Amino acid sequence: MTRWLWLSLLVILLDQSTKQLAESTLTLYESVSVLPFFDLTLLYNKGAAFSFLSDQGGWQRWFFIVLAIVVCIVLVGWLWRLKRDELWVAVALSLIIGGAIGNVIDRILFGQVIDFLHFHYQQHYFPAFNVADSAITVGVIIMLYDALVLAKRRE
Repeated sequence: MTRWLWLSLLVILLDQSTKQLAESTLTLYESVSVLPFFDLTLLYNKGAAFSFLSDQGGWQRWFFIVLAIVVCIVLVGWLWRLKRDELWVAVALSLIIGGAIGNVIDRILFGQVIDFLHFHYQQHYFPAFNVADSAITVGVIIMLYDALVLAKRRE
């Protein structure tokens, strides 16, 4: 099932190219309204999801790099052992691997993750995110769906 790693590569390429585009066209904290509930806003995150640990002294950069690399190694091993009928698990793992590597690239090169997708409702803003974060989220949702619905059908 490692043939699905092309999907990881696609996520990495899409993630990195959109981040470069955001950095080249937006200035820090600038919001460009795209839809009434969606802006493009260039932000940087030194922490993890929802800026978790972003206010620490810098150790979190290396912690998240090492953690993501270890997780990716485990996920590739899992992907390697999948059965042919576990297609959706392969897709989910590939999305998660691609998203994790996309954010690791940012942490290695810049010490922070580039975020620019910013949803809101009136004055309530969801934390900004990027394509890598989206791939990880979709991958986790697919894994949950597989575990709760599809796995029972396979049995």
